[in-house]
Amino acid sequence: MKRARRPRQDPKRVAGDKQGSLPVRAAAPPLSILLVEDNPADARLVSELLGPTETAGRLSAVSDGEAAMEFLRRTGRYSEAARPDVVLLDLNLPVKNGLEVLAEIKGDPELKRIPVVILTGSSRQEDIARAYELHANCYIIKPANIDDFARVAKSLNDFWSKIAQLPEDSPNGR
Repeated sequence: MKRARRPRQDPKRVAGDKQGSLPVRAAAPPLSILLVEDNPADARLVSELLGPTETAGRLSAVSDGEAAMEFLRRTGRYSEAARPDVVLLDLNLPVKNGLEVLAEIKGDPELKRIPVVILTGSSRQEDIARAYELHANCYIIKPANIDDFARVAKSLNDFWSKIAQLPEDSPNGR
């Protein structure tokens, strides 16, 4: 049985695209992001770059893999947490590493449709391959340069908030 597709909103165009514009959704509710990052400096930087704007609304952060799963499952101290639209996941985490978290998310029927973006310092081909085997939606190596990091953060926000179509039952009903 085929699922009825939700009618597309009137597309706008991405400014500055010289090859022809990409369709983008009309204004959507601000994006809700869960950042799973144990490095306080990286977490602070991402928080500053993706802090509240018209498209990036709520950014929640946890510092280990076990806390990430509690947050996503809304258990323990996170029982009132809202489920995020997107997860930004580091691989090198204490308690439970990022690949273990990714496997749990994608193996859980309630969580598996949440897009997971790997945002890590690891450029190991084994990590990249394993992340995609576990159904990561994308793998990004953290840039060392702050200007490059800012561009990556803006691109992530623009893609997930303006271009990607998220499931209707995501927290913000995209």
